[in-house]
Order: sequence, then C-alpha cells, then structure tokens
Amino acid sequence: MDNMENSNGIKTWQWVVTAAVIIVLVIIGFMVFSNKGAEAPVTTPDQQTAQATNGSTNGIIMADQFPGNVAYASSVQMANTGWVVIQKNSGGKPGDVIGSAVAPIGINPVTIKLTQPMIDGMMYYATLYADNGDKKFDTNTDKPLTDASGNIIMKTFKASASAGAEIKG
Repeated sequence: MDNMENSNGIKTWQWVVTAAVIIVLVIIGFMVFSNKGAEAPVTTPDQQTAQATNGSTNGIIMADQFPGNVAYASSVQMANTGWVVIQKNSGGKPGDVIGSAVAPIGINPVTIKLTQPMIDGMMYYATLYADNGDKKFDTNTDKPLTDASGNIIMKTFKASASAGAEIKG
C-alpha cells in the first residue's frame, strides 16, 4: 500500500487540493456577499438614493398608499436627522405640504400624519428635507436634500384604494 493513501484509498494530495478549493470558495463567497466593495448602490424606481457630503446615503422607499390621513414610508435612510414631507400634486410638481414627520439617523420606517386625507387616484410627493437644527419643519428654513447630481430626493406615489391593506392610512 502506498504510504500517501489513507485507509479509504484517497491520496493525501487529493485531501489537500479539496481543502484548498473549499477555502478559496469560502473566501470568494465572503467577498461577494459581504458587499464591502466599491460598487455604487443600485437605484430602483421605488428607491432614490443620494450620497451625502460625509459619505452616508440618504434615500426613501415608498409604495402607493391607501387613501386616508396617514402615509407610510417603508424605509427612510438618513445620514442626519431630517424630515419626510408629503406634498400634494400641483400641475405635475410638488404643491402644498400636507404632512411631515421626523426621519431619524439610520434606516427606519416613518409614519407621516397628514393634515388632509389623500384622495383615491391622486398623485403625491414624498421628499426628504434637512432639518435646520430647530427640530421644527418649516418650508422656508428647511431645505430639500439632493443627490450627488443635485436632484432633490423625492418619490412620487399615488393614493389608491387597491393598495394593500397593510398600508391603509
């Protein structure tokens, strides 16, 4: 019997090669799934992101909403405490503010109580604003957050009676 074989007839070099392949696969898997590479985040239609000056990302994910007095942003990512602001549609542009809520640092869902109900079939805007430090939302002093290209971080959505029951306002 060859001294390079174990009792099962598998040569030592085959065990070494198998172990090396497993280690390489684990390392590649770690690199791929850790997502710590230099790839830019992917922006989907339901999410707009922006690079803040300190390297943190701001963004919002918001689906169509059930008509009512409350809007729900399923995910708001903020580099600094700010605001999620809901505005009515005014000729294809954001109009009157009908609600605002604090958006804390980090990634959080945000519930926005509205001063008037959303109407079925109407379009609305959810915009991220920076807080000027007074912890009160004011359209004159708090400014919309922008992405690296200077675009306002905003998500349009509709009030729809066919929106899921879990997002009734």
